[in-house]
Amino acid sequence: MKKTSTRLADGRELVYYDLRDDTVRDAVDRRPLERTVTTSEVRRDPLLGDSVAIASHRQGRTYHPPADQCPLCPSDGERLSEIPDSAYDVVVFENRFPSLAGDSGRCEVVCFTSDHDASFADLSEEQARLVLDAWTDRTSELSHLPSVEQVFCFENRGAEIGVTLGHPHGQIYAYPFTTPRTALMLRSLAAHKDATGGENLFDAVLDEELAGERVVLEGEEWVAFVPYAAHWPYEVHLYPKRRVPDLLGLDEAARTEFPKVYLELLRRFDRIFGETEPPTPYIAAWHQAPFGQLEEFEGVQRDDFALHLELFTIRRTSGKLKFLAGSESGMNVFINDVPPERAAERLREVASS
Repeated sequence: MKKTSTRLADGRELVYYDLRDDTVRDAVDRRPLERTVTTSEVRRDPLLGDSVAIASHRQGRTYHPPADQCPLCPSDGERLSEIPDSAYDVVVFENRFPSLAGDSGRCEVVCFTSDHDASFADLSEEQARLVLDAWTDRTSELSHLPSVEQVFCFENRGAEIGVTLGHPHGQIYAYPFTTPRTALMLRSLAAHKDATGGENLFDAVLDEELAGERVVLEGEEWVAFVPYAAHWPYEVHLYPKRRVPDLLGLDEAARTEFPKVYLELLRRFDRIFGETEPPTPYIAAWHQAPFGQLEEFEGVQRDDFALHLELFTIRRTSGKLKFLAGSESGMNVFINDVPPERAAERLREVASS
């Protein structure tokens, strides 16, 4: 992998990740952009104890542009985009309309391929490995920013999810706090460790799932399963078999096998509802240990956390979506219409060709 860092016309950082070591990246952003001005602010809810990002400047962000005006495609002649070069393998840049900025963190866009009509599932194993390496490198770089406590790499796919740009891409949020979801996991880790005399909860969950009926696919280094208490109709958790706290901890064997397992998983997701259905909308979310202090989670060390990816869709059956209504949105109590055992069975049935 070759990494080349440059700057866009408004001062934002852009980083090319290339498969070839001899690739030259010297294209200049020719757009007449003024420096980006953001109004991001993080406010803490005194009752719930969580945080909300207030970012009014995002009201003006690009919204469903036609394909020939996509800002994530490479620049072509006088059609200038966020990527100055005429082609790329993987590129990462600071979001022009970030939810978090400055002392409130940072937001980046990750473009998986220059092919506007592709999806992550269309990537080759070599390309998917390059994305993994880019996620890992960005996690390392962002973790060193003084305002950053947790790094979250994710992909939203599909208009049903709320995606406003059709080009295959994901995002990275670098939070100035430990997210509520991660804090819940850390509290559960601490309670289980105390109750069992030191047993790791992630290890216990993984052992139970490996011995059960909800495994979707399994390799030498990775296992994917539908969790016992899945929140979403089709939800799969992907774990490395050797526990590591973040992407930086993956060894070469795990990095080598990941593209094959993950691409297979994504292709199965696209086949759940049949060949005639539109591509399955999904969210793919990496859970990594925070880089901040963990004193409030008594007895828990950073290495106790287990890196894993959660992949889920809001489509519950053909032509029907799972909406977060009263119980889910009002009380955070999910109601799942698809038994996890049936979801796992279905995902095993649709093994991609």
